[in-house]
Amino acid sequence: MPEINQIASVLDDGELLNLPQLTEAAMTSAQSLCELGIKFCLNLLVSWIIIRFLYYPKSCRRDYFFTFLTFSSAMLLLLYMMGSVDVGVGLTLGLFAIFGIIRYRTETVPIREMTYLFVIIALAAVNGLSPVYSVRDALGEHPFYAVSWGRVAVTAVANLLVVGLIWLLENTSLLKHYSSRTILYDRIDLLVPARKSELMEDLQKRTGTVIEKIEIGNMDFLKDAAYIRIFFRPETGEKALTESITKLKSF
Repeated sequence: MPEINQIASVLDDGELLNLPQLTEAAMTSAQSLCELGIKFCLNLLVSWIIIRFLYYPKSCRRDYFFTFLTFSSAMLLLLYMMGSVDVGVGLTLGLFAIFGIIRYRTETVPIREMTYLFVIIALAAVNGLSPVYSVRDALGEHPFYAVSWGRVAVTAVANLLVVGLIWLLENTSLLKHYSSRTILYDRIDLLVPARKSELMEDLQKRTGTVIEKIEIGNMDFLKDAAYIRIFFRPETGEKALTESITKLKSF
């Protein structure tokens, strides 16, 4: 009985519970909505800049334009909502991996589009998990949340670094930008190594472009035809498009 009375006395004094340290700031609904709005708008703006001014001018793919924007927004919302519960980010990324395997294994996605997709996902993760609010007066009696513009600035700088890197890689003169075309070629007799110069000359005459290199795919000796992919330097101002090979899957 004396031990029970001693424990009760300690509980009454608040020494065991350490009540001042258990007092935590609670984020209001308005603050949560403000945080979500800041993250969503920042992520949408950066994603739109990357897709509209860096990806789209060279690809002109409206389907991927739609996919990237919606995927980025959905990923940010998923990470934001799942990050606030105990399941953590691991389950969120696992759900995304399952979705990616189910959907994107049904169609061959070009490497450039896959690169932009992962960039969009990475930015959504950065923007969705970066804190916007910080606790003020944490050691006081009434701690509260307030917008930390320093953290917002750090997140914005991280986004700008990614945008700058993509712009540099897309526009640097150190990288050779080739356009490619896949054609069905009828002069199969020129495909032997000994007649490569004649093949190049014939292709340049027919296409009207200076061909840098060629790749020979499937050859049909019954029809005297073969699939050939030609690579050439685009003219100034011309889009450096890369065609998707839809026949015979890469020849």
